[in-house]
Amino acid sequence: MAEFRNARFIASAHETHELPPDVGHEVAFAGRSNAGKSSAINAIAQRRQLAFVSKTPGRTQTVNFFECAPQRRLVDLPGYGYASVSRTERAHWERLIGTYFSQRASLKGLILIADARRGVGSLDEQLLRWYASSGDPVLVLLTKSDKLARTAAAKALIAAATLVKHCSPAATVELFSAVSGVGVRAAQMRISAWLDGNKKPPVKGE
Repeated sequence: MAEFRNARFIASAHETHELPPDVGHEVAFAGRSNAGKSSAINAIAQRRQLAFVSKTPGRTQTVNFFECAPQRRLVDLPGYGYASVSRTERAHWERLIGTYFSQRASLKGLILIADARRGVGSLDEQLLRWYASSGDPVLVLLTKSDKLARTAAAKALIAAATLVKHCSPAATVELFSAVSGVGVRAAQMRISAWLDGNKKPPVKGE
């Protein structure tokens, strides 16, 4: 989609006062470190290096904003669950992300990234339960699904969908691969609808 290909970096925030103006619509990406969040953003935007991809988990240490169109943004949140990050820095991230989620009026939906081989973990569950109170939609992308056989991928999808529904009734789950392209179009359509202010998922086949 053209709006994603036009995405450009506009701001990073390490403190709440550094967040850009809270206007328009934005969709946030969250997930454990090394779950493939940056690769997913790049695949959705059809850009190779929009979000920085590193072999070292925990490299995203700020809230990064990418503008797709005027007042339409993708937001890359710091990954969580990486043990080598200091306790002080983890606490700082938690405060920053907590403030962002609770106070950001322009946030219209959340993309939660989880490795299909590992499934939805306890930290993912915590985020889903906490975010559910907002009433905003969530799309869980099971990344790296190309690394699973078809039967294993189908089982991973069913297991994740069952777990996710207990945490957040507004959440849905899709298989995703930045390599094979599985789920990219579905994610683009969902995000585009949210950026337009439509919180209902698109009809299958659209």
